[in-house]
Amino acid sequence: MAYHHGNLRSELLARAEEVVATDGADALSLRSLARDLGVSHAAPSRHFADRLALLDALATQGFGRLEAALEAAVSSDGTFEERLRGASLAYVGFATGHPALLELMYARKHRDPAPELRAASDACARTLLGLLADSGGAISDPERFGVILLACLQGIATFVAGDSLPPEHRPDELVADAVQRLLRGSRDR
Repeated sequence: MAYHHGNLRSELLARAEEVVATDGADALSLRSLARDLGVSHAAPSRHFADRLALLDALATQGFGRLEAALEAAVSSDGTFEERLRGASLAYVGFATGHPALLELMYARKHRDPAPELRAASDACARTLLGLLADSGGAISDPERFGVILLACLQGIATFVAGDSLPPEHRPDELVADAVQRLLRGSRDR
């Protein structure tokens, strides 16, 4: 077995994401990843101390990708509601495109998260909270509104990923409707 494999860290993360997507996080092991990539069983330990470190790195990478998608929507031109709808669609798009990764990102792993994971999660949250705080008075409590919005979006994403939506309910229309209703409810308070 070879020890070196180009950019092994990136290859391990890519293969780990594939395994998580098809078989779940419980099926993941450093030894099986090494076998899949054709390197010695000790090679992954040069990049990840253990399985949890690999899972943290994968979740960190996921938060980075989600944050980039949210940032693109938040930074776009448009009204507050258009940007919020765009960020909401970006979230649901990521969640439905990578349901197992999103589950891993929010999973508790029986220990404090690595500093890199916490920083990536916080950056993602700051992007959305920054938009909500910039609502021009439409939202009185951005943090509470954000939790309610994410719960609603996660519900839509779960229905989409589970193929549980009737065909007449398009995800993009549900997201737009949810944003509009939540904003209206926030204004009515």
